[in-house]
Amino acid sequence: MDQLNHLLTKLIRSGAGRSRFVMAILGLSIAMVLILAAVQIQVNYNELLHGKRNQDSVANFLVVNKLLTDRNIGATALTGDEINDLKRQPFVQSIGLLTPSRFKASIQSNSERFPFFTEIAFESVPNEFIDVTNKDWRWDEGSNFVPVIVPNMFLDFYNFQFSFSQNLPQLTREVVKMIVFRINVYGPNGITTFNGRVVGFSDRVSSLLVPQEFMDWANQRMAGAGEAKPSRVIIRTADPGNPVLVQYLREHGLSTDADKTRFSRYRQVVDVVVNISGITGLVMLLFALLIFTLFIQLTIASCSREIMLLITLGAAPRQLEQFLMGRFFPQNIGIVVAALSLITVFQHITYLYLKKMHMFISPWISVYTATIALILLIIIWLVNRSSIRKHIRKTGLE
Repeated sequence: MDQLNHLLTKLIRSGAGRSRFVMAILGLSIAMVLILAAVQIQVNYNELLHGKRNQDSVANFLVVNKLLTDRNIGATALTGDEINDLKRQPFVQSIGLLTPSRFKASIQSNSERFPFFTEIAFESVPNEFIDVTNKDWRWDEGSNFVPVIVPNMFLDFYNFQFSFSQNLPQLTREVVKMIVFRINVYGPNGITTFNGRVVGFSDRVSSLLVPQEFMDWANQRMAGAGEAKPSRVIIRTADPGNPVLVQYLREHGLSTDADKTRFSRYRQVVDVVVNISGITGLVMLLFALLIFTLFIQLTIASCSREIMLLITLGAAPRQLEQFLMGRFFPQNIGIVVAALSLITVFQHITYLYLKKMHMFISPWISVYTATIALILLIIIWLVNRSSIRKHIRKTGLE
């Protein structure tokens, strides 16, 4: 057996061209790296979009309203059918109605040292959509205190614009939370006054928020008109840059914060790039398998007389098949291991780079990437085995 293997080794060395062998190995290696890299990139892509560590408590909540045009001025309320249709969309995880105040209200200072007065409008939203947690965020009919949540942009506007024009002091968040002011609610029976205080600052909703219980009470007791339909809703979505979401809003004449959805076009570009990378890797893999198969065929063809002589002298075709598989297949294992090792190194480098920007992926390659590598290795084994068996039998018959 050892003498047969030694003889076959000499025959294969004389029949196999080194340049053809190197080209086959190189082509297969590049194709393997490309297709496994495409799989890992897709895994990283999905983790960046949907991973819990990458969820944005602000960007994942979108306030949606109708796009105001010359045709729908005064008719921007959302109907029940429109809200239900939005709720059924796959990109919507949950939806809440923003209830507007239908009563006239104003706020004013309790201190002469810091006088201010302004008419104001409130909104309310279900508690699950609020990004402020405070034990004072509650109200009942017997309470004279009304907590208020203010958008961060309002405080920025005051500190960097309004305070300068009115010669007023700038205020930090902590100072604002300590200020108690009066809330005047105007109803058919006169003015009802409450004490109010800012209990938090929000980045999700750009309006003054009050508890839902207070809004329902005030709209019922103080408003002169009947129940109004909501004109805005807030939705929670896993991916605010989802092109399907953006397309839906555009087709239905709806609008939201453009800053939160502006990556939709970039997403489409990245999707195309990732898909092209995967297709390119698959095509190169097919070409590499073809090259490697042709290399095996040429090697066997160049030794056809010697192999036919060995078969005539009693060498079993199965022995030749096992020898040739042992000669050619281990290089494929090395290619797959080398490709996985290279992608692992790049994955760890990418992990460290993204971590600095507070974006998180796994430092290790995905189980999907390893599984695809194993499947490809099995495919290569089947292709090599089929090619070797076919040409040994053909040579033996000749």
